[in-house]
Amino acid sequence: MAQKIDAHHHFWKYTPEGYGWIVDRMSRLRHDFLPADLEKEIGSAGIDGVVTVQARQSLIETAWLLLLAEKSTFVRGVVGWAPIAEERFPADLEVLRENKKLKGLRHVIQDEPDESYMIRADFNRGIAALKNSGLAYDILIYEKHLSTATRFVDRHPNQIFVLDHMGKPRIREGILEPWRNNLSELARRENVYCKLSGLVTEADWKAGSGAELRAYVEIALAAFGPQRMMFGSDWPVCLLATTYADWFATVSQLISALSAAEKDQIFGGTAIEVYRLHN
Repeated sequence: MAQKIDAHHHFWKYTPEGYGWIVDRMSRLRHDFLPADLEKEIGSAGIDGVVTVQARQSLIETAWLLLLAEKSTFVRGVVGWAPIAEERFPADLEVLRENKKLKGLRHVIQDEPDESYMIRADFNRGIAALKNSGLAYDILIYEKHLSTATRFVDRHPNQIFVLDHMGKPRIREGILEPWRNNLSELARRENVYCKLSGLVTEADWKAGSGAELRAYVEIALAAFGPQRMMFGSDWPVCLLATTYADWFATVSQLISALSAAEKDQIFGGTAIEVYRLHN
Protein backbone atom coordinates (compact mmCIF):
# COMPACT_ATOMS: atom_id res chain seq x y z
CA MET A 1 0.00 0.00 0.00
CA ALA A 2 1.28 3.46 -0.92
CA GLN A 3 2.50 5.63 1.94
CA LYS A 4 0.44 8.75 2.67
CA ILE A 5 2.51 11.83 3.55
CA ASP A 6 1.44 15.24 4.83
CA ALA A 7 4.20 17.36 3.29
CA HIS A 8 3.46 20.60 5.14
CA HIS A 9 2.55 21.29 8.75
CA HIS A 10 3.96 23.19 11.73
CA PHE A 11 4.71 22.74 15.43
CA TRP A 12 5.14 25.49 17.97
CA LYS A 13 5.10 26.42 21.63
CA TYR A 14 3.15 29.64 21.50
CA THR A 15 4.38 32.94 22.91
CA PRO A 16 3.09 36.36 21.79
CA GLU A 17 6.67 37.54 21.25
CA GLY A 18 7.69 34.57 19.17
CA TYR A 19 4.61 34.46 16.95
CA GLY A 20 3.66 38.06 16.32
CA TRP A 21 2.18 37.08 12.95
CA ILE A 22 -0.66 35.33 14.81
CA VAL A 23 -2.94 38.35 15.02
CA ASP A 24 -6.24 38.68 16.92
CA ARG A 25 -8.40 37.14 14.20
CA MET A 26 -6.14 34.07 14.41
CA SER A 27 -6.64 33.56 18.15
CA ARG A 28 -7.46 29.89 17.49
CA LEU A 29 -3.73 29.45 16.90
CA ARG A 30 -2.61 30.98 20.19
CA HIS A 31 -1.89 27.60 21.74
CA ASP A 32 0.86 25.01 21.71
CA PHE A 33 0.70 22.57 18.80
CA LEU A 34 2.97 19.57 19.33
CA PRO A 35 3.50 16.05 17.93
CA ALA A 36 0.98 14.43 20.27
CA ASP A 37 -1.70 16.83 18.98
CA LEU A 38 -0.92 16.12 15.34
CA GLU A 39 -0.74 12.36 15.85
CA LYS A 40 -4.45 12.32 16.68
CA GLU A 41 -5.26 14.26 13.51
CA ILE A 42 -3.24 12.23 11.04
CA GLY A 43 -4.67 8.98 12.37
CA SER A 44 -8.17 10.00 11.29
CA ALA A 45 -6.93 10.64 7.74
CA GLY A 46 -4.73 7.57 7.42
CA ILE A 47 -1.54 9.61 7.07
CA ASP A 48 1.64 7.57 7.61
CA GLY A 49 4.20 10.35 7.95
CA VAL A 50 4.69 14.12 7.89
CA VAL A 51 7.17 16.82 6.95
CA THR A 52 7.48 19.58 9.56
CA VAL A 53 8.06 23.10 8.21
CA GLN A 54 9.57 26.06 10.03
CA ALA A 55 7.31 28.78 11.43
CA ARG A 56 10.02 31.04 12.90
CA GLN A 57 13.22 32.31 11.33
CA SER A 58 15.50 30.91 13.98
CA LEU A 59 18.25 28.30 14.11
CA ILE A 60 17.01 27.52 17.61
CA GLU A 61 13.62 26.55 16.19
CA THR A 62 15.27 24.46 13.47
CA ALA A 63 17.24 22.55 16.13
CA TRP A 64 14.06 22.06 18.17
CA LEU A 65 12.13 20.73 15.17
CA LEU A 66 14.94 18.31 14.39
CA LEU A 67 14.88 17.12 18.00
CA LEU A 68 11.12 16.52 17.77
CA ALA A 69 11.67 14.60 14.55
CA GLU A 70 14.32 12.40 16.15
CA LYS A 71 11.91 11.49 18.94
CA SER A 72 8.94 10.86 16.66
CA THR A 73 7.95 7.76 14.72
CA PHE A 74 5.90 9.72 12.16
CA VAL A 75 7.86 12.96 11.57
CA ARG A 76 9.86 11.87 8.53
CA GLY A 77 11.65 15.13 7.87
CA VAL A 78 12.07 18.84 8.60
CA VAL A 79 12.15 21.90 6.36
CA GLY A 80 13.98 24.30 8.63
CA TRP A 81 15.33 27.83 8.53
CA ALA A 82 18.94 29.00 8.30
CA PRO A 83 20.51 32.41 7.57
CA ILE A 84 20.81 31.78 3.81
CA ALA A 85 21.70 35.38 2.94
CA GLU A 86 24.46 35.68 5.55
CA GLU A 87 28.17 34.95 5.05
CA ARG A 88 28.04 32.42 7.88
CA PHE A 89 25.51 30.25 6.04
CA PRO A 90 27.90 27.68 4.52
CA ALA A 91 29.28 26.94 7.99
CA ASP A 92 25.78 26.64 9.45
CA LEU A 93 24.80 24.38 6.57
CA GLU A 94 27.64 21.97 7.27
CA VAL A 95 26.45 21.58 10.85
CA LEU A 96 22.77 21.21 9.90
CA ARG A 97 23.49 18.58 7.25
CA GLU A 98 24.80 16.24 9.92
CA ASN A 99 21.18 15.59 10.91
CA LYS A 100 19.61 13.32 8.30
CA LYS A 101 16.11 14.44 9.29
CA LEU A 102 16.79 17.84 7.70
CA LYS A 103 15.24 17.62 4.23
CA GLY A 104 15.00 21.25 3.16
CA LEU A 105 15.19 24.92 4.06
CA ARG A 106 12.78 27.84 3.81
CA HIS A 107 12.85 31.61 4.22
CA VAL A 108 9.68 33.67 4.71
CA ILE A 109 10.05 35.61 1.47
CA GLN A 110 6.45 36.81 1.58
CA ASP A 111 7.20 39.01 4.59
CA GLU A 112 10.36 40.62 3.24
CA PRO A 113 9.85 44.37 2.60
CA ASP A 114 12.19 44.10 -0.40
CA GLU A 115 10.08 42.50 -3.14
CA SER A 116 13.25 41.64 -5.05
CA TYR A 117 14.73 39.73 -2.10
CA MET A 118 14.78 36.47 -4.08
CA ILE A 119 17.13 37.90 -6.67
CA ARG A 120 19.52 39.63 -4.27
CA ALA A 121 23.14 38.56 -4.66
CA ASP A 122 23.59 37.53 -1.02
CA PHE A 123 20.49 35.33 -0.98
CA ASN A 124 21.39 33.67 -4.28
CA ARG A 125 24.92 33.04 -3.07
CA GLY A 126 23.40 31.11 -0.18
CA ILE A 127 21.04 29.15 -2.44
CA ALA A 128 24.01 28.22 -4.63
CA ALA A 129 25.67 26.74 -1.54
CA LEU A 130 22.87 24.18 -1.35
CA LYS A 131 24.26 22.50 -4.48
CA ASN A 132 25.07 18.85 -3.79
CA SER A 133 23.48 19.09 -0.32
CA GLY A 134 20.42 17.07 -1.34
CA LEU A 135 18.22 19.64 0.38
CA ALA A 136 15.13 21.11 -1.25
CA TYR A 137 14.27 24.79 -0.93
CA ASP A 138 10.63 25.73 -0.18
CA ILE A 139 9.43 28.97 -1.81
CA LEU A 140 6.96 30.85 0.42
CA ILE A 141 5.54 33.81 -1.49
CA TYR A 142 2.37 35.65 -2.45
CA GLU A 143 1.07 35.40 -5.99
CA LYS A 144 2.50 38.86 -6.76
CA HIS A 145 6.00 37.35 -6.38
CA LEU A 146 5.54 34.52 -8.90
CA SER A 147 7.23 36.20 -11.87
CA THR A 148 10.23 37.07 -9.68
CA ALA A 149 10.27 33.47 -8.45
CA THR A 150 10.71 32.29 -12.04
CA ARG A 151 13.73 34.56 -12.47
CA PHE A 152 15.08 33.23 -9.17
CA VAL A 153 14.63 29.58 -10.11
CA ASP A 154 16.31 30.15 -13.46
CA ARG A 155 19.52 31.02 -11.62
CA HIS A 156 19.61 27.57 -10.03
CA PRO A 157 18.60 24.97 -12.64
CA ASN A 158 19.99 22.06 -10.61
CA GLN A 159 18.31 22.97 -7.32
CA ILE A 160 15.03 21.32 -6.28
CA PHE A 161 12.39 23.92 -5.38
CA VAL A 162 8.97 23.44 -3.79
CA LEU A 163 6.32 26.13 -4.19
CA ASP A 164 4.30 26.32 -0.99
CA HIS A 165 0.52 26.74 -1.06
CA MET A 166 0.33 26.92 -4.88
CA GLY A 167 1.81 30.43 -4.70
CA LYS A 168 -1.11 31.74 -2.62
CA PRO A 169 -3.65 32.65 -5.32
CA ARG A 170 -6.24 35.30 -4.49
CA ILE A 171 -9.06 32.83 -3.93
CA ARG A 172 -11.05 35.02 -1.55
CA GLU A 173 -11.39 37.60 -4.33
CA GLY A 174 -12.03 35.03 -7.04
CA ILE A 175 -9.07 36.30 -9.10
CA LEU A 176 -7.26 33.92 -11.46
CA GLU A 177 -4.93 36.25 -13.35
CA PRO A 178 -2.06 36.91 -13.41
CA TRP A 179 -1.62 33.97 -10.99
CA ARG A 180 -2.61 31.40 -13.64
CA ASN A 181 -0.15 32.64 -16.28
CA ASN A 182 2.69 33.17 -13.83
CA LEU A 183 2.18 29.80 -12.15
CA SER A 184 2.12 28.03 -15.52
CA GLU A 185 5.35 29.76 -16.52
CA LEU A 186 7.06 28.74 -13.28
CA ALA A 187 5.81 25.17 -13.72
CA ARG A 188 7.70 24.90 -17.02
CA ARG A 189 10.83 24.53 -14.86
CA GLU A 190 10.95 20.81 -14.13
CA ASN A 191 13.00 21.32 -10.97
CA VAL A 192 9.99 23.05 -9.33
CA TYR A 193 7.34 21.12 -7.41
CA CYS A 194 4.10 22.41 -5.88
CA LYS A 195 2.23 21.88 -2.63
CA LEU A 196 -1.54 21.47 -2.67
CA SER A 197 -1.79 23.15 0.71
CA GLY A 198 -2.75 26.36 2.46
CA LEU A 199 -5.69 27.09 0.17
CA VAL A 200 -8.54 27.21 2.68
CA THR A 201 -6.96 30.15 4.47
CA GLU A 202 -6.59 32.02 1.16
CA ALA A 203 -10.32 31.51 0.62
CA ASP A 204 -13.27 32.70 2.70
CA TRP A 205 -12.67 31.11 6.12
CA LYS A 206 -16.42 30.67 6.64
CA ALA A 207 -17.26 29.32 3.19
CA GLY A 208 -17.21 25.72 4.33
CA SER A 209 -16.88 24.30 0.81
CA GLY A 210 -14.16 23.24 -1.58
CA ALA A 211 -16.12 24.44 -4.61
CA GLU A 212 -14.32 27.79 -4.84
CA LEU A 213 -10.97 25.98 -4.78
CA ARG A 214 -11.64 23.69 -7.73
CA ALA A 215 -10.62 26.05 -10.53
CA TYR A 216 -7.32 26.85 -8.80
CA VAL A 217 -6.48 23.21 -8.16
CA GLU A 218 -7.31 22.25 -11.74
CA ILE A 219 -5.01 24.99 -13.04
CA ALA A 220 -2.15 23.82 -10.81
CA LEU A 221 -2.68 20.20 -11.83
CA ALA A 222 -2.62 21.16 -15.49
CA ALA A 223 0.59 23.12 -14.95
CA PHE A 224 2.58 20.74 -12.77
CA GLY A 225 0.88 17.39 -13.26
CA PRO A 226 0.30 14.98 -10.34
CA GLN A 227 3.96 13.91 -10.54
CA ARG A 228 5.09 17.30 -9.24
CA MET A 229 2.33 18.02 -6.73
CA MET A 230 2.07 16.96 -3.11
CA PHE A 231 -0.55 17.13 -0.36
CA GLY A 232 -0.02 19.34 2.67
CA SER A 233 -2.39 20.14 5.52
CA ASP A 234 -0.81 23.40 6.71
CA TRP A 235 -1.97 22.30 10.17
CA PRO A 236 -2.55 24.01 12.54
CA VAL A 237 -3.03 27.13 10.36
CA CYS A 238 -5.76 25.29 8.44
CA LEU A 239 -7.82 25.19 11.65
CA LEU A 240 -8.77 28.82 11.01
CA ALA A 241 -11.06 27.59 8.26
CA THR A 242 -11.47 23.82 8.50
CA THR A 243 -10.47 20.65 10.34
CA TYR A 244 -7.61 18.35 9.43
CA ALA A 245 -9.99 15.56 8.43
CA ASP A 246 -12.18 17.88 6.38
CA TRP A 247 -9.20 19.32 4.48
CA PHE A 248 -8.00 15.81 3.65
CA ALA A 249 -11.52 14.96 2.45
CA THR A 250 -11.70 18.17 0.40
CA VAL A 251 -8.43 17.41 -1.38
CA SER A 252 -9.56 13.84 -1.98
CA GLN A 253 -12.69 15.15 -3.66
CA LEU A 254 -10.84 17.77 -5.70
CA ILE A 255 -8.55 15.12 -7.20
CA SER A 256 -11.17 12.35 -7.39
CA ALA A 257 -11.04 12.24 -11.21
CA LEU A 258 -7.37 11.25 -11.22
CA SER A 259 -6.15 7.69 -11.50
CA ALA A 260 -5.20 5.72 -8.39
CA ALA A 261 -1.51 6.06 -9.29
CA GLU A 262 -1.84 9.85 -9.69
CA LYS A 263 -3.60 10.16 -6.34
CA ASP A 264 -0.87 8.09 -4.69
CA GLN A 265 1.69 10.47 -6.16
CA ILE A 266 -0.01 13.55 -4.69
CA PHE A 267 -0.72 11.91 -1.34
CA GLY A 268 2.79 10.63 -0.83
CA GLY A 269 4.94 9.71 -3.81
CA THR A 270 6.04 13.23 -4.70
CA ALA A 271 6.93 14.15 -1.12
CA ILE A 272 8.91 10.93 -0.64
CA GLU A 273 10.89 11.69 -3.80
CA VAL A 274 11.49 15.41 -3.25
CA TYR A 275 12.32 15.25 0.44
CA ARG A 276 14.18 11.91 0.23
CA LEU A 277 11.94 10.38 2.88
CA HIS A 278 13.16 6.89 2.05
CA ASN A 279 16.54 7.86 3.52
